[in-house]
Amino acid sequence: MVDVLIWLEETRFSTWMRESGPAFFSSLVFHSIGMAFVTGIHVATDLRILGVAPGVPRSLMRRYTPVLWASLVVVTVSGLLLLLAYPAKALTNPVFYFKLVAIAAALWIMRALMRGLLGDSRHDAAPAPRKARILAGVSLALWAAVITSGRFLAYTAKVMLASHLLY
Repeated sequence: MVDVLIWLEETRFSTWMRESGPAFFSSLVFHSIGMAFVTGIHVATDLRILGVAPGVPRSLMRRYTPVLWASLVVVTVSGLLLLLAYPAKALTNPVFYFKLVAIAAALWIMRALMRGLLGDSRHDAAPAPRKARILAGVSLALWAAVITSGRFLAYTAKVMLASHLLY
């Protein structure tokens, strides 16, 4: 595993990402803005399911799906670029894997809600079912965990570069 990390961090692209201020920091900015959109759409949708803004039909939240998908693409691409800049920093840190699992769980919840409660305007008038409210609450907690763990990645890394593991 260390050999793969060393090889990856010594590629021209990884070195360029790490050493080019504009490349690294623009990836960081795009990642932050993308996360703001992804998280914001989820939070707004979850709060709507929990009863906030009852005058807004829940099915209208589906209108934000294209923005959500575009933002997910931005977050994924920028996240991969940041990962390539410091592969050992993330891939040797359990917090990184926690973040990925939390993202996957939150996206799974939103997919389930989109297919059910948010997918049919007939559900707009009735209060959200208990199961949907529980899922929305879990989703809020997961997105808080994603943001928090993402910030912790900057401070919990024990290894910045795999080559440092050899010394």
